[in-house]
Amino acid sequence: MRGEAGGSQPLKGGMPQLLGASSSLRAEHTDSHCYHHFPGAMCTSRLFTLVLVVQPPRVLLGMKKRGFGAGLWNGFGGKVQPGESIEEAARRELLEESGLTVDTLQKMGQITFEFVGNSELMEVHIFRADHFHGEPTESDEMRPQWFQLDEVPFNHMWADDIYWFPLLLQKKLFRGYFKFQGQDTILEHTLKEVEEV
Repeated sequence: MRGEAGGSQPLKGGMPQLLGASSSLRAEHTDSHCYHHFPGAMCTSRLFTLVLVVQPPRVLLGMKKRGFGAGLWNGFGGKVQPGESIEEAARRELLEESGLTVDTLQKMGQITFEFVGNSELMEVHIFRADHFHGEPTESDEMRPQWFQLDEVPFNHMWADDIYWFPLLLQKKLFRGYFKFQGQDTILEHTLKEVEEV
């Protein structure tokens, strides 16, 4: 999931406005949550996608080989590029990182990540795919591997995944916010089930 963050420090973000997946979006936008944590600062939220391919009793994860989050298992995704919708970006990143295409993506959640010392937030739109075309194929960035649902390697994933992953697997919609110190320590978080995302 968490793609290359750009810049000299890792990024993730805070609770932003909801943006529709079908409309064309700018890759950055101002986030009102930011002003609470950085008074007087101009904060932006950068859009990211994350796709989890689920085929009970297993889920496809990728080992991040380089860049932000290297050495961690994750879903497939990255930055939304200018002129791309969020769903278009999700499909593109899934294809680039795993070799898979999908007919349908289910929008499951939206989480904003903030990293201490970085005023740019990461707004991550999380999708689930239950059916796909192709065979998972290793890319320059990710090495795909199937995991049984009772053997998901949370100890080798981002620390927030263990909180929201069960909701995604139960097809429950959610919104959340996680504040990190570095890439390993969650300082605060909120997570709630919602009616729509």
